[in-house]
Amino acid sequence: MFSFMQSMTPAVKAHMDAQLSMFSDMSQQLFGTVQKVNALNIQIAQTMLEDSLKSAQQVLSAQNPQEALSIAASQAQPTAERLRAYQQQISSIAASTQADLARSAETHVPQTSRTAAALAEEVARRASEETAKVTQRQRDAMASMMNPTGAGTATAGTTNVH
Repeated sequence: MFSFMQSMTPAVKAHMDAQLSMFSDMSQQLFGTVQKVNALNIQIAQTMLEDSLKSAQQVLSAQNPQEALSIAASQAQPTAERLRAYQQQISSIAASTQADLARSAETHVPQTSRTAAALAEEVARRASEETAKVTQRQRDAMASMMNPTGAGTATAGTTNVH
């Protein structure tokens, strides 16, 4: 696998997995919504095209201009009703998508929040450990600067001969 994956801690991995699961579910839901909207768009386009062709044929077969206008006017109401139904279906799809996304968020957010908290705790712990190490190195460096000869820093088992 990738080298950065080897250094990934369990807390990071758990948080990434939780986020990916949430985004995957939401993406699938949004993709399903796009499919529904596209199917509806194709259906309305097909219906409108068929109705327009029928209307055009009827207008062309009219005996006089008044009859042609009457035929065209009679098509306005059914067309408006189809567009209203289309708008209602789009609204229904949007509402169900919103409900599905909210349900998905309710399902995934608690786990994602837990893993985020665990990750934050791990980062804080590691930062504290690293700070302690750096502080100790600075103290050691200061001690060696204050006592450049190394006198007084003898280790056990050695003796200072003067």
